[in-house]
Amino acid sequence: MTLVAVSKTHPAEAVLAAIAAGQRHFGENRVQEAVAKWAALGPAAAGTELAIIGGLQTNKARDAVRVAQVIESLDRPHLADAIEKAAQHEGRGPRLYIQVNVGDEPQKGGVATAEADAFIEACRKRFGALLEGLMCIPPAEADPAPHFSWLAACAARHGLAGLSMGMSGDFETAIAHGATRVRVGTAIFGAR
Repeated sequence: MTLVAVSKTHPAEAVLAAIAAGQRHFGENRVQEAVAKWAALGPAAAGTELAIIGGLQTNKARDAVRVAQVIESLDRPHLADAIEKAAQHEGRGPRLYIQVNVGDEPQKGGVATAEADAFIEACRKRFGALLEGLMCIPPAEADPAPHFSWLAACAARHGLAGLSMGMSGDFETAIAHGATRVRVGTAIFGAR
């Protein structure tokens, strides 16, 4: 299981302290913030892994592919197009997680549950082994367990081993439901 330290909005100094304490996996929501912060870290960032965990605009795909080893928010065909084009241009492709909107909430990113199977299959054909798994953020006021169970079953149906689910408030439940990656910010860096 991988602990992804969500360093969004925290300064490079906080990331340096986490690296000094042994943390190697980090998550950022915004590509521009990630690019600037990882540039500021310089050689200290060697051996770390950066994941883009927030919604990704297609016009930021090239920067995301350039700086990140993982993109956890692939959720629509146009973004898949942009990531594929950027990966070809950069000569490298990050590992990918499809974000599924497990609560089908209109205000959240992620592919709708009814469209998830078809989108996953299309991305598997397109990206092959780079498609590592699925990611979700359950509805804030709901019991996350059924949503985590749904995502785990969906991943199993498609032969995907990666499950990025769980944050500071529900990571224990996510781990109990098979999470392979948990995204924890507040419990590591404190309140933003």
